[in-house]
Amino acid sequence: MFSNIKPFINKMNAKTILKRAFDAGQIYLSARNNGGKELRRYPKIHNVDINQDFTRFVFTLPIGLDPKEISKKGFVFKQVFGPHIELTGEIKKYTLEVYKMGMEISFKYNFEEIRNVINPGKLPIVCGKNRHGQIIWYDMRDLPHILIGGATGSGKSTQLRQLLTTLIIKLKPSELELYLADCKKAEFHIFRNIEHVKGNVVLTKDIKKMLDHISTQMDERSNLLDVFGVAHIDDLPQDQKKPYIVLCIDEFVMLRKEANIMEKLIELTALGRALGIFVILSMQRPVKDVLDTTIRSNLNVAMGFKVRDKIESRVMNTPGSEDITVPGRFFMDTNGDMTEIQSPFLELEDAKKLLEPFKVAPQDVKEVFEEEPPQNDDTKQLTYDDVFGDDDR
Repeated sequence: MFSNIKPFINKMNAKTILKRAFDAGQIYLSARNNGGKELRRYPKIHNVDINQDFTRFVFTLPIGLDPKEISKKGFVFKQVFGPHIELTGEIKKYTLEVYKMGMEISFKYNFEEIRNVINPGKLPIVCGKNRHGQIIWYDMRDLPHILIGGATGSGKSTQLRQLLTTLIIKLKPSELELYLADCKKAEFHIFRNIEHVKGNVVLTKDIKKMLDHISTQMDERSNLLDVFGVAHIDDLPQDQKKPYIVLCIDEFVMLRKEANIMEKLIELTALGRALGIFVILSMQRPVKDVLDTTIRSNLNVAMGFKVRDKIESRVMNTPGSEDITVPGRFFMDTNGDMTEIQSPFLELEDAKKLLEPFKVAPQDVKEVFEEEPPQNDDTKQLTYDDVFGDDDR
């Protein structure tokens, strides 16, 4: 787009095209002078860096221009520059990178490739590869809770599979306890009889019991912090160390009518970080009634795979995820910073092989709750019709 032109002219043309995007998206402040002529204050373009792979713009918004205009009008930059862009920043300063080529459309999971990259992390979350081919990961202790959304076939389920498998391989059972709830009885069967897994349930009554147990653990850990005068469980004396707890609920939207469960989830996401308790929630159809401002504000990371429409992408806070066409591709929002990533693809059979060394005999699996006799409605497996009716969003 910007080749075969002298560098100075090249940059000036690039700025002109960016200004065209500002105009198209009405990303400016407008006022009129005494003569009635419109005056526009555009974002200030501080730098244009052009190389053989991409063009990078750095710009700042004029004071008074709502930053939400940038996230709402992200599609305009794609219309002007093409689909291979990445826009990052917040509040005032933004970076727009326009790439000559698109991202890789697949990333096969290979733990040996991942191992050295995540080695410094105590609770590593492997996200995938960015458009530069770099493996993106972070420590869940720093960004403690995750929301994953995406329609069937988008890559949401395989992302959950690799996230949990990676944690199991990386941490010892004495360092990590996993609590899994699979509301659709479809995803977590491969984690049965894994020593790290202290609960793997599908019924509402068992999910309630599992959350009660975790709440008890939360109270005990809170008391320990108070007794020893520390701010985080990592700072407890060695003989008082506790394993990290990760609670993962797939299709938690099906529990939205369970007030007690939702209250417990809000409590865990609000208070869990210092206590070493972390939450991963996933859903096919992001619903505003479930993701109210209270629980959404406690979820530090959102991974938005392909969703049905702009309504669902707004609920996820991952604008553009309704336009994704590549399976496994998602937009990740980390407290307002948006990144496009290709998730690792971990085949079911490959996951089973990786998990085999961590399996124990069924009789040696120690669940945190005992079986109880069936109890009326709580044992019923919910369906989408129970929750949504025909099309409740």
